[in-house]
Amino acid sequence: MELIKDIQTMRSYIKRIQEGKIVGFVPTMGHLHEGHLSLIRKGRKESDVLVVSIFVNPTQFEPGGDFKSYPRNLEWDMKLAEAEGVDVIFAPSVEEMYPGGYSTFVEVEGHLTSILEGESRPGHFRGVTTILAKLFNIVSPDRTYFGEKDYQQALVVRKLVRDLNLNIEIVPLPTVREQDGLALSSRNSYLTPAEKKAATVLYQSLLTAKKDIARGIRDATVISSHMEDLIRGQPLARIDYVAVIDPETLRRVERVEKEVLVAVAAKIGQTRLIDNLKIG
Repeated sequence: MELIKDIQTMRSYIKRIQEGKIVGFVPTMGHLHEGHLSLIRKGRKESDVLVVSIFVNPTQFEPGGDFKSYPRNLEWDMKLAEAEGVDVIFAPSVEEMYPGGYSTFVEVEGHLTSILEGESRPGHFRGVTTILAKLFNIVSPDRTYFGEKDYQQALVVRKLVRDLNLNIEIVPLPTVREQDGLALSSRNSYLTPAEKKAATVLYQSLLTAKKDIARGIRDATVISSHMEDLIRGQPLARIDYVAVIDPETLRRVERVEKEVLVAVAAKIGQTRLIDNLKIG
């Protein structure tokens, strides 16, 4: 496995790959966990060459966010990646990706980026789409892999790729969870044992929505209210949003007549977490 830290070397590596070989790409911010590894394993099966990027992207953090405290451990990440058969780790510095005088951004506009995470974290998706456009340009992958825990992000990236006519297949994979249902996230490392236990209320709220729909409840307001009541019953939790939405457009629905996506964001202590569940 190679470690590459500069753009020119990464591009040179890609140019040397034999024509017709499939390049898979897993973009990450590091602090790898089983969720990332599920993407890496899928990529390994489907690719001749697998590249994993590790870059904590400052432009997707809101002012006062956790950019400086975001967990970083490149040595550990490299051990995990090498064990899974990754060919290249691309781990550039902030200065490499955003040199002095940098002022160009790529943005998906409209409803898809203005609700849910876009509303709660202004500028977040502009940072995500900018760094991914740069990484896609550098790595030139055939396929790239994303986890559905960040469901909205995956839709935004799909639109980015479609609108810019990028020849890249977006491969979404299911959320990986702890045994108690907590969705794996690098930010889980911020949680105290009590907070980690409390955080399971997010997944429990999604299951509450699933049970409501299975019982025949179709009013989205009622479903959301039941979810909110459950979360508010957890003293360490503060709701950001609860939404019952169309899984393709992310527009809120009034009644559940077909498959929906139920999404939730909340702070557990000082740590903001998100989760979602498709319900048919």
